[in-house]
Amino acid sequence: MENSKPGHFHFGTVGSPQSTPKKPGGSVGAVLQTAALGLSALELGWVQSVRVTEETCAAIQAAAKSQNIALSVHAPYFINLNANAEEWPKSKKRLLDAAYFGWLAGATDIIFHPGSYFNQPAAQIMPLVIERLQSCVEETLARGAEVRFRPETMGKSAMIGSLEDTLEMSQRIPNVFPCLDFAHLHARPGDGSMNTYREWLSVLQSYAQVLGTAALQNLHIHLSGIEYSLKGERNHLPLRESDLDLDGLFAAFESVNAGGRILCESPIMEEDALYMQQLWVAKHGP
Repeated sequence: MENSKPGHFHFGTVGSPQSTPKKPGGSVGAVLQTAALGLSALELGWVQSVRVTEETCAAIQAAAKSQNIALSVHAPYFINLNANAEEWPKSKKRLLDAAYFGWLAGATDIIFHPGSYFNQPAAQIMPLVIERLQSCVEETLARGAEVRFRPETMGKSAMIGSLEDTLEMSQRIPNVFPCLDFAHLHARPGDGSMNTYREWLSVLQSYAQVLGTAALQNLHIHLSGIEYSLKGERNHLPLRESDLDLDGLFAAFESVNAGGRILCESPIMEEDALYMQQLWVAKHGP
């Protein structure tokens, strides 16, 4: 799993581009459409369940290699590292299946929502969260699947997934790195903060402090506009219909020579992904 060049980003969508034709359709069709659009990354949206055969995974991997598309997987939403003892085995299976079949499909990164605090303090639940995630990482590596696990920064304060949570998981467990959803980081406080160049820069500096400067060249980022309330995220918006300071964010990326992947999940996914790619490439080159 190689790092990107400093200052270089692959752009794409979270889930199949909306313009993906019905034939061939599916993940293979999404890979082909991603390439046809001029994008170079795709996050496979396995968000309801992992129902894919090894044969299909081989076809996805072959398509991605032929089109030079960088693949990741968004694991099912129904994963909770803080689940009760009865529910945890189901959550664990969902994450393990996403990791193993994602690896078979050629994905390098597995993105997942870490779960809920259930009104408990973060400090109280993090030891269990870390123990459970570590077991998933170890079992995946034992099966020969070399993927990065990426807990996503979440847009509601009731959910596990503050920047600090994801950095703590990443610091404690090998092969774990945050998925930085900057729209979620902006929405989480509920007051419109975390939306300036200096605030974005502080996020990236914290990331580098914990994981090393080189990790900034292999970021995995989700981006969209976002609507929020005092409780945090409400829904995603097109970038140009939101208050997200994209120029400030891109300036922060530039300041630390960041690189990696930027995946869009706005309601107009590929349109906004191409818009961001155009903005970045105009200044930094392909």
